[in-house]
Amino acid sequence: MDIPLEYWLHHALFYVLLCIIHYVNGQFVIRCHIKVNYTRKINHFAFFFLPVLLLSVIEYSYSAATFLMDIVFALIFLTLFIAPIRNRIKPVQIMFRSVDRPEDRPLTLTWLYTQFIASYLVLIPLLAYFESKDILPWIMIIILANGIGDGLAEPVGIRFGKRFYVTTALFTEKQYIRTYLGSTCVYLATLIAVLLFHHHFNNMQLIIAVITLPPLITLAEAFSPHTWDSPFIYGIGGLTLVGISLLG
Repeated sequence: MDIPLEYWLHHALFYVLLCIIHYVNGQFVIRCHIKVNYTRKINHFAFFFLPVLLLSVIEYSYSAATFLMDIVFALIFLTLFIAPIRNRIKPVQIMFRSVDRPEDRPLTLTWLYTQFIASYLVLIPLLAYFESKDILPWIMIIILANGIGDGLAEPVGIRFGKRFYVTTALFTEKQYIRTYLGSTCVYLATLIAVLLFHHHFNNMQLIIAVITLPPLITLAEAFSPHTWDSPFIYGIGGLTLVGISLLG
């Protein structure tokens, strides 16, 4: 695989910073009793948007090879948190505390792994389709809907939400709480993402995207299993965009 040196430098810096962010957030959880629901979302935003910010410092050419390496690196990073490693390395144990919600135990890492794998299984064919139709920027709409909308849904809902509804989870009979205010964050983030990329649509496509994408992605997030929002947001949002592309 022909991967430029800039890619390795970019990702080395990214994962060093990501480890630092997880470690600091873990200390906040342990020492300051900050809710993991908040630190987990800080990590979420860092994972989504720190690579974009670093591109202004170290730029590299995107390719299929770099995309595959992104998946490998992310899986390696998650593997740091398995019990045999984190129980032997104190800094890793502290990092894990920043994502380990008490209500998710003992399935925290299982859900992180399976959501990550499912998300890429959905994204890969969508990326191939959008690239073949020369509408690759459309993928950013569902990525922003997930990165910003879902990222804000939990902390905003916990802090300000008054009305709640119940959702299920994989591999357990436990039920979990979501808020209508959190779901509103998903709706607004999706709407803003569509409008940001309006110049990539024709008029009819844009009208349909504005009408359909925000409510459908909001419902996808609302009815997805606990911690499994991403593949449902990508799947429902992606299929909706595929349908809209057929109108062009």
